Amino acid sequence: MGVFDSFRRKPEPQAEFSPHRGYYATHDGLDYEDWDNRLDRLDDALAAEEKKRLRFWQRDYWRGRRKRWWAGRILAGLIGLFIALVAWLAITAPLSKSLEPIAAPQITLLAADGTPIARNGAITDEPVEVAKLPPHVVEAFLATEDRRFYSHWGVDPRGIARAAWTGTGGGSTITQQLAKFTFLTPERTLTRKAREALIAFWLESWLTKDEILSRYLSNAYFGDNVYGLRAASLHYFYRKPENLRPNQAAMLAGLLQAPSAYAPTKHYDRAEKRMRIVIQSMVDAGYITEAEARAMKPPALDVRTRNDLPTGTYFADWALPEAREFTEQGYARQTLTTTLDSRLQNIARQVTQRAPLGEAQVALVAMRRNGEVVAMIGGKDYAKSPFNRATQAKRQPGSTFKLFVYLAALRAGWSPEDRIANTEITEGSYRPKNARERYSENLTLEEAFAQSSNVAAVRLLGEVGSEKVIATARDLGVTSPLAQGDPSLALGTSTMSLLELTSAYAAVAANEYPVEPHAFARPERGFFENLWDGPSSLSSSTHSEMERMLRAAINEGTGRAAMLRGPNYGKTGTTQDNRDALFVGYAGDLVVGVWIGNDDNSPLAGGISGGGLPARIWRDFMNRAMNVKAAPSQPAPREQDDPGGPIEPLDVPEIDDIPIGDGNSRLRIREGEAIFSTEIDGIPVDITFGEGGVAIDEEAIEEARRRADERRYDVIRDRRDERLREMEQDAGN
Repeated sequence: MGVFDSFRRKPEPQAEFSPHRGYYATHDGLDYEDWDNRLDRLDDALAAEEKKRLRFWQRDYWRGRRKRWWAGRILAGLIGLFIALVAWLAITAPLSKSLEPIAAPQITLLAADGTPIARNGAITDEPVEVAKLPPHVVEAFLATEDRRFYSHWGVDPRGIARAAWTGTGGGSTITQQLAKFTFLTPERTLTRKAREALIAFWLESWLTKDEILSRYLSNAYFGDNVYGLRAASLHYFYRKPENLRPNQAAMLAGLLQAPSAYAPTKHYDRAEKRMRIVIQSMVDAGYITEAEARAMKPPALDVRTRNDLPTGTYFADWALPEAREFTEQGYARQTLTTTLDSRLQNIARQVTQRAPLGEAQVALVAMRRNGEVVAMIGGKDYAKSPFNRATQAKRQPGSTFKLFVYLAALRAGWSPEDRIANTEITEGSYRPKNARERYSENLTLEEAFAQSSNVAAVRLLGEVGSEKVIATARDLGVTSPLAQGDPSLALGTSTMSLLELTSAYAAVAANEYPVEPHAFARPERGFFENLWDGPSSLSSSTHSEMERMLRAAINEGTGRAAMLRGPNYGKTGTTQDNRDALFVGYAGDLVVGVWIGNDDNSPLAGGISGGGLPARIWRDFMNRAMNVKAAPSQPAPREQDDPGGPIEPLDVPEIDDIPIGDGNSRLRIREGEAIFSTEIDGIPVDITFGEGGVAIDEEAIEEARRRADERRYDVIRDRRDERLREMEQDAGN
C-alpha cells in the first residue's frame, strides 16, 4: 500500500519561508530581478546623497549625467538665452527707434522780437513711403546698395563673399545699414558686426521689406547736413521725391557711398562720375537699357535754401538743450522764440567789445527778475573760442559771495546798524587781509559790506556759522559745492558760474527764490499753484535791509563806478591777486553780472578789480539798456551856505578810482600821488603826478605806438590786396 500511496497522495504545498528583515532566502524561490532593482535603488540613493555633498565647480558633479539630462539642460539654456536676447533687443533696439531721425532735426532760434539768432541741427523732413515712389527711384538705390534686397533675410552671404573676393563693397545689406546707423555706433569691430547681423535678422522678422526700405531711405545721410530722401530731394533739386526724374534719383543714390565727398553743391564733378556708376549698375541689374542709360544727362541743381545763420552763439549753445526738451520727436524742423532781447544783446556786445580788456576775457549775463535771460556774452570772440565763460566756467566769485554771508546774518537777527570788529586778524591759521591794509576799530554791517571788509566778513561768518551761510546760498539757487567750516568761504573761494551767481542776485531783486535762469518764456503760475508750491521769499524787513546794504555798496562803497541816477543795487568782487574781477547788481527789471579774467587763471594785467572795469561795463550797459544818462563823475558847482567851520577829514569821502570822461580813464590817489590811468589802443598807460614831477610809462607808450603802426600797415596791405583782386577780376572779364 505504501507504494500506491505515493501515487494517490497529492503533493502538499510547501510552506514558504516568511521574509525576515535582514535575511534573504537562498533557495530556488528567490526573485533575482527584484533583488537587483533593490540594489540599484540603494546605489542611486547613495549616489544622490554623495552628489548633494558635491559643488557645481567640482568635476565629479558633472560626471555620470545621462544624455537626456544634458539635452534637457542645454535646451532650457538655449530657450533662456533666446528670451534674454529678445528682451535685450526690445530694450536696446526698439522698433520705434527706426522711425526716429538719426540726427537731431534742425531748430531755428529767434530773439523775442523775431530776429533769427542761430540755426542748429540736421536738415530733415517727413519720411518717405516706398509704395508712393516711382519705380526708377527705388531701383536706383537697390542697384547700387543691395540688388538682392527682396530675396535675402537681412544678411546676404553672396554679397559678403563677393565683397571678400573682389575687395570692393562692404557686403552690408540695406537692412544691416539700417541697423547700423539706427541702433549702433560707427565703430569697426567684430562685436558690432555680430550685433548688426543679429538686429538685421530681427528687423526682417518684424517688418516688411517695404517698411525696412522706407525707414532706410528716410534716415540715410545725403551730405550738406541733410538726412532722408525727402529732405535731400528738396535740398538739391527742390522736388518732392515722388516727382524725381531718373537722372536726379541716380545722382542722389550715388551720394550714399560718401555723402560729404560727393555732395553736388561742393563737388559736382565727383557726383556726376558717381551717378554714371549708378546708372551702369541699373543696366547690369536689368532695370534700364543701354539706350536709356545713354539718354540720361547730368541733372541741374536747384538749391533754394541757404543757411546764412550761425550754427551757434554763446546764448544759442546754452539754450539749445532746453529747446530740444520742447520739441517733439520727429523729422519736422522747429522754430522757437527765445527770451533774448536783440537790442540788449547788441548793447552787451558793444560795451564789452570797446572795454580795454587787453588779453583778458569777459562774460556778461543779463536777465529779468523772473530768470528770463535777455543778453549773454561768453567771451570776446565766439569764432575763436566757443567756450562759454558765463555758463561753463567755474570761477571764484570773490566778495560778491558776501551777499550770502550778510543775508544769513540778517536772517539770524542781525541788523545793518550792528557793529563788528574791523581790526587785523592776528591769530589762527587763516589770516585774511583787507584791501590796501585798511583797518579800523569796528564798523556797522552796512559799512563793512559797502567797503567790502574781508576781516569783518570772516568774523561775521564765524558768528553766524557756515551752515547758515551755505543754507542761504542754497535757498537762492546756488548748487555748486560750498566748503563747510572753511573761513575763506566768506571771501568767495568756492567756485561757481557767473550765471549761477547772477541768478542768486535776481532772487534778491525779485524777493522770490530760487530763480531759475531760462531761455524760453514760461507761463505765469496760477494762484493755487503759487499757494501750493510757490516760491519762497524773505521777510519784508530782511529784504529791505539787504537792499539797503547793496545800495550802499554802489553809492558809498567799492562800487561807486557803477552808480546810476536812479535806484541801483550791487556788489563788487575781486579774487586773490586780481585773478577775477566781478560786478553783479540790478536796477529796474534787469539783473546783470559782469566777469573779467584770464582763461589760465593768471592775474589780470593792470590790477583790474571788481570796482573798476567790470563796474564801468555794468554801468554802461545799464545806462543804455534803461535809456538813462550816466551820473556825472563830480556834481556841478552850485552856491551853498558857508559851513561855518573847518571840514573834518572824515566828512570828505575817500577819493578812489574816479571815472573820467567816457569811463575808460580814471584818477587814483595813492600815498600823496595822483595817478591818471587811461587806455591808448588797448594798452593801459599810467601817468603819475607827485613830488618828483610827472612820470610816464614810456614802454607802454612805445607799445601802443607799435601796435598803431602795425594796424596802419595792415590796412594799407589789405587795400593793396583788394586792388590786386579787382584788377585780376577785370582782366578775367
